[in-house]
Amino acid sequence: MTLSPLTRRRLAVFRAHRRGHVSFWIFLVLFGLSLFAEFIANDRPLLVRYEGHWYVPVLHNYAETTFGAGFLPTEADYTDPDVQRAIRAHGWMIWPAIPYSYDTIIKDVGRPSPAPPSWRNLLGTDDEARDVLARVIYGFRISVLFGFALTAVSSVVGIAAGAVQGFYGGLTDLLGQRFIEMWNGMPQLYLLIILSSIITPGFWVLLVFLLLFSWMNLTGVVRAEFLRGRSMEYVRAARALGVRDSMVMVRHILPNALVATLTYLPFILSGSVTALAALDFLGFGLPPGAPSLGELVSQGRNNLQAPWLGITAFFVLGGVLTLLIFIGEAVRDSFDPRRVPAGSDG
Repeated sequence: MTLSPLTRRRLAVFRAHRRGHVSFWIFLVLFGLSLFAEFIANDRPLLVRYEGHWYVPVLHNYAETTFGAGFLPTEADYTDPDVQRAIRAHGWMIWPAIPYSYDTIIKDVGRPSPAPPSWRNLLGTDDEARDVLARVIYGFRISVLFGFALTAVSSVVGIAAGAVQGFYGGLTDLLGQRFIEMWNGMPQLYLLIILSSIITPGFWVLLVFLLLFSWMNLTGVVRAEFLRGRSMEYVRAARALGVRDSMVMVRHILPNALVATLTYLPFILSGSVTALAALDFLGFGLPPGAPSLGELVSQGRNNLQAPWLGITAFFVLGGVLTLLIFIGEAVRDSFDPRRVPAGSDG
């Protein structure tokens, strides 16, 4: 696929922004690795060879009787010494790099939990004897996926609302602005407290709840672009020729409006990650036991005698937000028409 000169110029400016470009690749690698968290940190073996047969416990559930252990067809607990001895007696197994999942209770830590970092638990354990590094990997994945989902859906809703307001103006714009002002003044935290007393918050419940308010992030920018674009000559000509309003909005004004909105997306993503972490810290986020960066912050606050918990939470959250901010700066510069790629004669 051939890129247009404008797209090539924007990519060149993005690559020239060394800090943002490097941050983009670091974030991409970390997120890509987190997508395979089950193959990196898990209390199930990656592969088992038993009596000449191959088994993949990381992908499938097997009963203990499959490996000659136990008497009931219950799911195999591969951390059980009896199961491990039964497998090694007639085969072998390959474990992930971190032999713990986010909810694995380590029974033989050897000291009271939270335990400090060691070669066995590189970031130590929390107050429930769970491996901190495993919880960070899973928590990073769910936080970023939540941020992506919230950013994508809220951007679509916000762009649509701003486009309708700006394109039609008049009473539509006036009523839309008054509704946004009223809706933006709603006490979100109090509403979430009331909601949590009725139903148990989860990933999708939190996504829908935050979507009710986060869609307004881009409405003002898109509205301003459509207010400016609807007075352009080519838009007037298209409407005079009888082109449908929806077609005029999508084909003639929206591409110009997206230039302004795309620069906000990395910052909205960082805000979405922060929102989930804040709700988890306050106890109104993901269900108890779920891997969460905000829950790790809460662990650090509640266990001041274990500074590795607070330090880990600070560096992980701070590092994620820093990478996203640097990426946002590079995206913003790449869409700035005044920026010239390095080495360009212009």
